[in-house]
Order: sequence, then C-alpha cells, then structure tokens
Amino acid sequence: MSVLKAEGVNFDFEVPVLVIGAGACGLVAALASHDAGETVMVLERDERPSGSTSLSAGLIPAACTQLQKAQGIDDSPELFAADLVAKTHDRTPHDQALVIAKNSGPMIDWLMEHHQICFELVTDFLYPGHSRLRMHGPQSRTGADLEQALLAAVERAGIDLIAGASVEDLFVDKTGCVKGVRFRRRDGALEVLGCKALVLACSGFAGDANMVRRYIPEIADAECCGHLSNTGDAVKWGLDLGAALADMGAYQGHGSVAHPHSLPLTWAVITKGGILVNAEGQRFSNEMRGYSEHGAEVAAQPGHVAWDIYNSQGHEAAMQFHDYRSIHALGAVKIASSLDELAHLIGLPLSTLQAEFDAIAQLARSGEPDRFGRRFNEVPPLQAPYYAVKVNGALFHTQGGLMVDQDARVLRENGEPLPNLLAGGGAARGVSGDSSYGYLSGNGLLTATTYGRLAGMMAARIASGR
Repeated sequence: MSVLKAEGVNFDFEVPVLVIGAGACGLVAALASHDAGETVMVLERDERPSGSTSLSAGLIPAACTQLQKAQGIDDSPELFAADLVAKTHDRTPHDQALVIAKNSGPMIDWLMEHHQICFELVTDFLYPGHSRLRMHGPQSRTGADLEQALLAAVERAGIDLIAGASVEDLFVDKTGCVKGVRFRRRDGALEVLGCKALVLACSGFAGDANMVRRYIPEIADAECCGHLSNTGDAVKWGLDLGAALADMGAYQGHGSVAHPHSLPLTWAVITKGGILVNAEGQRFSNEMRGYSEHGAEVAAQPGHVAWDIYNSQGHEAAMQFHDYRSIHALGAVKIASSLDELAHLIGLPLSTLQAEFDAIAQLARSGEPDRFGRRFNEVPPLQAPYYAVKVNGALFHTQGGLMVDQDARVLRENGEPLPNLLAGGGAARGVSGDSSYGYLSGNGLLTATTYGRLAGMMAARIASGR
C-alpha cells in the first residue's frame, strides 16, 4: 500500500471518477456521480462485493423522508443531529452531525425514486438514542439484500464494476492530486488506471489487528465479526498524503453476537425488556446504553460470554430479522417455561438469577432506576416463557478515519482539502465520537450512504472541472 510519484507514469486508460470499494458507500457514490453526468468505474477487492454492508441489518436512519411523512412522523434534521451529538456526549461537532442529518432524508428519497431501492420504515420499536422512528431498510432487514439492491441499481445504470481488483498504489503529483491507481486483478495481472477524481470507499481498519491494537486496545482481544478486508487502506494512504485523522478510537462494537455462531442478535430483544447476565447469573450494566459499548463490556465478563434473556415480545420483534431466524433455526435460542427451568437449561445458578429477577420486578413497581441507572417500569415485564441466547462481545467496524469536509473532500492537517480525493463510510471520520459509546444505531450505514452521495456528487464536479 504505497503512494507513488505520478510523474512519468503512463496509464492504461483513464476514467473521470474512480471509486475504490463496492459496499454501500462506494455504490452510492458511483450512482451519484453517474447521475451528475460523469463516467464512473468501481474497483472492488473481493470477488463477490459484500463488505460491511452485507454483514449489517441494512438499516439506515434518516430524517424527513417521504416514508416518515406518510406515517405522520414529525422529525427534523436539527432533532436528528441533536440525537447524534447527545449519544457521543458532545464529542461529535454539531455542524458535522447537521450536514449528515440534513442530507440523510434526501438520500433515501433519491435512492427510492431514481434507483428503485425499496425501503421500509421500521415502526414497531424505537432504537435507543433515537427520539423518532427513522430506521429505513429492506423488508428482510438484511444488509445483504441492501447490497444486492445497490448492485442491481449500478448495473441498471451501466456503471462498470471490476471485482477481484485489489488497489495497491496511488499515483500522486507534487500538488497532492491523485492521478491514478495501480491494481492487481484476480489472475495477478497489474494495471494502472488514471482518474480525475478518486473516492475512497474501502471502509475502516477492523480487519487489521495491528491497527486495532494501536488505536482501540480495549476491543483488540474481542472477536472481529466485521469484514476482514477492511484493512485500513484509506487511512494508510491518507497518512502518506498528509491527511488529517480524527476519532480513531471510535468503533461499532456489539455485545450480543450469538456464540459460537457469530451472528448478531438484534438489540430489539433488549428494548422489549430483555437483560444481559454473565456466566455467574449476574447483570453487569445498563443494557439500554446501546449495543456498541457492550461489545467490550461482554468481552470483559468471565469466559468472555454472557446470556441475553428476554420474553415473548422480544422474540416476536426479533423474528423480523433474518439473522435471528438463522440463530433460531440453529437451535441457539433456548426456551423455558419457568425461571427454574431456564437456570437449569443454560447452566446458571438459580439463586443469583432469581435475585436479579426479583430486583427487576420491584424496580418495575417502584419506577426507580437500578444500580446501573436503568428503569424497568416502561418495558414489558420479564415473564415466562423465557428466551435466552449465549452471546459474546465483538468488533464490527471502525468509525474513525480521514477528516472530510461537508462535501466529503479529504482534508490535510491544516484544514485544506486535497485536490481530488474524497472519502466516506468507514474510510472517513464518522459521527460516533471517539469511542464505542458514541455509536448510535445505524451510524455506519448512515455515513456510508450520506457521505457516499456527497462524495459522488463532488467527484463529478471535480472531474468535469466545475
């Protein structure tokens, strides 16, 4: 992964806009540049494009969409931005959050109206930290279906996408302008490709163990359930170009990954009154703080595992998700008609478990917060039949990266934009603050698609000389 001098390099051919990465960010960027009238090419390292998008639930939070308006939901970019900033304890700049929030709704409507991407608004539960129902995703609620829908849109648009093309080097002139790239095809052949604007949509660095240990040591020993091709290429190139980095300690963890199946168990089971207990039967946190920060919390428990325990309302909500249906089909969901049976079934001490359940029942009656600050008087009571899944903590993807402006242009350390380099998604600094606690549900796909569109539009302007 090198940045080389462009002087004297003869490119095999040239495209106006080049995109590295065919996840949600790269595909949306390609569609945006195409709609702006520019020829685009996408290079994807994997032989089958998937990325972090396919591993997600495919849900994108967005404000003021047509789907929200049809449901009578009163939302605003200002309210959405306030939710984003509040989740990070004011670590994300408000102006950056507002740019994302203002562009999120038009992005969803554009994908639906111009590219036949079918979204539904999730209305049956509110994700922690969101003050409005604003999660949009495919009916299946799988990122794999979102990825396939975007790939189909790219194909309909006639955009060239080369899979099995691993970009190894950037060619840059003395001004910092990227003139092209060198990539290796699946048969080992090397090609050099020129461009007028380059979009880095190759995600973050969750797949590079050394980078994770350097920037996010707290999660370095947890399982990585993210896309292992996310090896920090954008950050490495950016550093060589003098780009600024920010929030490198930010990431999306997950404290509810079915073990040993490595499938995420939706946090809906928690929002419906579920709890987490460790291998000793004890609760250890306020579960409503969110699933991201619980990645490290669960990984720190005895044996690095915990049990999600929930009721039938949580089970019914979870059955809407493909991953949960797979977890259920694999026999990972344990069902018990009493607490005694549950304790025996999952191997936890009944006395400890009973004490936790008694405390929860008392708190539900009194309305008082528990020892971790959680309240139980506004959620369904935990009662039989009980459901339980053994889970571990995991790293999904990183949220820190290259500093970008409101048009997704990569910035130097002095704040000036590089001439023709853009970034989005995991390659760019997100809106999740500087640690795990700042990740608001959907932030990964939010910045992937919103910055993706902004990057694609600006790349087209740069390529055309506008």
